Amino acid sequence: MLTRSSFAAPRPEHRVCVIGAGCAGITTAKALAERGVPFDCYEKGSALGGNWRYDNDNGQSAAYHSLHINSSKWNMQFSDFPMPEDFPHYGHHSDVLRYFERYAEHFGVTPRIQFGTEVTRVVPVAGAHGRTEWDVTVRARDGVAGDGREETRRYGAVAVCNGHHWNPRVPDFPGRFAGEVIHAHDYRRPERYQDRRVLVVGIGNSAVDIAIDLSRTARVTVSTRSGAWIVPKYLLGKPADQWNTRTAELLPPRVRAALYRVLVYLTVGDQARYGMPKPAHTLSAAHPTINQEFLSYVGHGRLAMKPNVRELAGEEVVFDDGTRAAFDTIIYATGYRVTFPFLPREVFDVQDNRVGLYRRVVDPALPGLYFIGLIQPLGSIISLAELQGRWVAGLVAGDCALPNADVMRRSIARDAAVVASRYRASPRHTLQVDFWRYVAKLERGMKSGSRRARRRPAPRIAPDALTTV
Repeated sequence: MLTRSSFAAPRPEHRVCVIGAGCAGITTAKALAERGVPFDCYEKGSALGGNWRYDNDNGQSAAYHSLHINSSKWNMQFSDFPMPEDFPHYGHHSDVLRYFERYAEHFGVTPRIQFGTEVTRVVPVAGAHGRTEWDVTVRARDGVAGDGREETRRYGAVAVCNGHHWNPRVPDFPGRFAGEVIHAHDYRRPERYQDRRVLVVGIGNSAVDIAIDLSRTARVTVSTRSGAWIVPKYLLGKPADQWNTRTAELLPPRVRAALYRVLVYLTVGDQARYGMPKPAHTLSAAHPTINQEFLSYVGHGRLAMKPNVRELAGEEVVFDDGTRAAFDTIIYATGYRVTFPFLPREVFDVQDNRVGLYRRVVDPALPGLYFIGLIQPLGSIISLAELQGRWVAGLVAGDCALPNADVMRRSIARDAAVVASRYRASPRHTLQVDFWRYVAKLERGMKSGSRRARRRPAPRIAPDALTTV
């Protein structure tokens, strides 16, 4: 166990700014601490947990009251802190939050987090000896951690761990809707929609979860542009993600996809028989929607299915098949924009959720800026963020070194080409990674980076890194 006393004394030339105290932030902080790298972890909210803290006062959590994980607990756990025995296969958001709290407390991270502190601006500056340093402006939230005043501090590196499921993406349909319109990010409980006619637009994980939740109190219709393959949480009695083993992912993608299709078919059969539209893509060409109940609810008539919205017409919605229906509320479960409001566009600009990062973490043009958890895996982000955090800690400590910028750019281009060849074009898939293949890439990169660092020691991060500007 890492205790507070085992944190090494701060060395200014290594000081790191960690933005966010969700799963990515706390595991990155823990990795830095283990290597003796001093850091400041800033969390806008008054407690840790990020997206898994229901009604988080940082305003960025999308957790609704009935939310349960769709990755099994074995894929959700950190490598050195197993889920407790009494944790269910698919826990409630409150179970996940308790697990994160225990993890952070166990490893002495919680006392190191500066709660109620928002990062408002991060910009690179020229440091000593031509190194890149980072000026980070923070604001202690009025009434939470201070009086709202800002100050700027200088760091040798910045780990961006604030998540990417917080800035809603809303479609721009022609016309105007006269009823209530919200995004899934703001949905909390079904009681608020008692006896309403609700249209849920989208068919990803949040969309189907919310549609089922609402169907207990409201009349619900689900609109989908291209359909989706619905994969139950259990395939032949086993958690679905437990079929995706490291060995299985070594198989050629087509073989793996074919075997997975057989598993899904043996469990649920032809989903069109439930009343579902046929997806416009194969099972392996899009991120699947994981839900145990959705097909049954459609088959029982608890949920109605409609194609994409063509037009909004007052109290009615016109669909692509020419049908129209009246609704009281529209809930857009249409995903999120990847944005970083504290990074000026001239520093780091994201277009259509596309980010050009080496191993999904490093921008070759921005030394010392690292993104943790900015991925969409077929599996849990948590254990991948842990591995990313360990890699970044090694880079910062100088125990690991990156290849040169040209090598990184070629790797970024190859990864983008693989995603483009496999998945249908959609902002949903720009961050996609195959879980175990990505693990293998990171592990290989850490080993080769260690050898590289021994051959040519990595440059230490700039001195005077905690200077207040």
